[in-house]
Amino acid sequence: MNAFSFLVSTVFDLYLMVVILRIWLQLARADFYNPFSQFIVKATHPIVGPLRRVIPSFGNFDTASFVLAITVVVAKFVLLSLMAGAAIDIATILLVSLVSVLKEAGVLLFWMLILRAILSWVSQGHNPIEMVMGQLTEPLLAPIRRMLPQMGGLDLSLLVMMIILNFLNILLAQYVPFWANV
Repeated sequence: MNAFSFLVSTVFDLYLMVVILRIWLQLARADFYNPFSQFIVKATHPIVGPLRRVIPSFGNFDTASFVLAITVVVAKFVLLSLMAGAAIDIATILLVSLVSVLKEAGVLLFWMLILRAILSWVSQGHNPIEMVMGQLTEPLLAPIRRMLPQMGGLDLSLLVMMIILNFLNILLAQYVPFWANV
């Protein structure tokens, strides 16, 4: 990978994370007035706003933001293919883009869990980013926490969720041929 490919990939992946966070914020019904949430909304609204006029939402699922996420990944793969001089197969790029969005959402969840664990050790609990991370991850951790026995104040739900995420990543890499390369 050359320097320009790295730069293009990094810029598109960072914006993809922001778009995924927008979808996730709406699904979790997180506080949109939180400063971190406002950053996510303002970074994506110039594109999502016009898309919402054309593409309706389905309940809590923001379809316009999902289309934007797929479009970001398609644009990334098309640009990287053009830079490498490779042929462009739209069907393959669309399929790999869908898988890439799913995988990036899992990676984002993994890192949010890591950050939440670290912040729980050092933070006083009044950080806006920590509050949003709690709103986003708590719906996934609460069922695990209910199934685990009480451990004297030690919360192992984060560890269990990270093991589940790694298991799913390895499992999908075995059965979806291009999962590991996305």
